Amino acid sequence: MACSLSFLSPSNLRPRFPQFRQSPPSSSFFSSRSRLSIQASSAIALDLPETTSKTSAVQKDLLACPICYEPLIRRGPPGLNLEAIYRSGFKCKTCNKSYSSKNIYLDLTVTAGSEEYAEIKPTSTELFRSPFVSFLYERGWRQNFNRSGFPGPEEEFKMAQEYFKPVEGGLLVDVSCGSGLFSRKFAKCGTYSGVIALDFSENMLRQCYDFTKKEDPTLSNNLALVRADVARLPFPPASIDAIHAGAALHCWPSPSNAIADIARTLRSGGIFVGTTFLRYTSSTSPLIRPLRERIAQPYSYLIEEEIEDLCKSCGLVDYSSKVQQSFIMFSARKP
Repeated sequence: MACSLSFLSPSNLRPRFPQFRQSPPSSSFFSSRSRLSIQASSAIALDLPETTSKTSAVQKDLLACPICYEPLIRRGPPGLNLEAIYRSGFKCKTCNKSYSSKNIYLDLTVTAGSEEYAEIKPTSTELFRSPFVSFLYERGWRQNFNRSGFPGPEEEFKMAQEYFKPVEGGLLVDVSCGSGLFSRKFAKCGTYSGVIALDFSENMLRQCYDFTKKEDPTLSNNLALVRADVARLPFPPASIDAIHAGAALHCWPSPSNAIADIARTLRSGGIFVGTTFLRYTSSTSPLIRPLRERIAQPYSYLIEEEIEDLCKSCGLVDYSSKVQQSFIMFSARKP
């Protein structure tokens, strides 16, 4: 998710997609008596009997605690898809913290469950938590990116797929997914074993759900929605095959922390692909560069050399990029 420089200037408890409610029930972790409480406005609780079946087995999960990075213990159906996540409860045995599905997404931020503390991020992040901006993102905002050289979602998707060929069949995480423009494309293409749409914005994730329900409800079988911080990804080390970040890097409070954590979560051979706006390119007139520096101040707009250096300093190799005006798509691999 992002904004361009040019734009800134001018009836049951087992919902089956797509029939489940607009705000599916959230689940909290089971008690010592093996009870999974599904919290909803009607305050109904579902008791799961002790059994060894898959739907109630306690199991370690790919998803991890964002505090200690230990794999979470799950009670509920296995799988990374909308329904399985909604019907599951998660808990970290190390931190003793529970995580639950809130409405349509699983909240795996450090502050999940906090009652008093509300963390405020920089403007570049908070802007996209707005319901208004989240609604507009695919309804006019994103289309404006072509002014800065972005080739358009279809072409960007094809370019990313070329970079991801070595990890076809693996698990892909679309970080800072926004309204899920590319998450849905990755899930629909059938190339990956699963797709996780991950964003810090609650409203962007709700938009992703709405678009999925409207466009192709079957995508729910291969798509999970997770709220998380890109600099504290809720996955164990070396667990993800592919990570995509579309038009996102310049919105991150700390690109170095984010790319370091992306490198931590990638498997050996895993691929990271990102797009962003460049602060300027080698062809930008020296007279224009100071102006672009001032305009870009609220955001982390980098130049290509900085992006390459940052990827390499985080241990990634085989850096490659394609530049068009202020648009860049870059890729790097975990050795």
